[in-house]
Amino acid sequence: MIFVTVGAQMPFDRLVSWADEWAGEAGRDDVCAQIGTTDLRPKHLEVLAFMDPQAFRRRVEAADAVVAHAGMGTILTVLEIGRPLLVVPRLGAEGETRNDHQVATARRLEEEGLVLAAFDRDGFVARMATLEATPARPRIAACASEPLLARLRAFVDEAGR
Repeated sequence: MIFVTVGAQMPFDRLVSWADEWAGEAGRDDVCAQIGTTDLRPKHLEVLAFMDPQAFRRRVEAADAVVAHAGMGTILTVLEIGRPLLVVPRLGAEGETRNDHQVATARRLEEEGLVLAAFDRDGFVARMATLEATPARPRIAACASEPLLARLRAFVDEAGR
């Protein structure tokens, strides 16, 4: 099963449309999408408007792969669970967000080898083929390492003096 999520803050009809078209063209009936508030009526996706954090986590755990906006909360959850992830950043010019911060996030995390990223429809279709062949990822820790936390505590203590 592929799980698509747009997050909970703003509509992301471009991603929902691409996923719906791809599922139809690929003959897939195992794509579930959390699509938020939208007037779109996808034809090839099982859709949910919103879900609570526990239901979201269960969907990610059940998925073979995840497609998402480039929001850090979603990215960290998917990486913690260890699923292959394709991110499509929201674009400010399309009115999908206030600015293009998700573009920088997607580019950097793709450079680090943590996610796949798509910036246009052709890239999305190509990356979907790659995503399906991507094995489960090593999981990231659910919290920061103790050495990092100790350094942060020392920094805060020093700054407070």
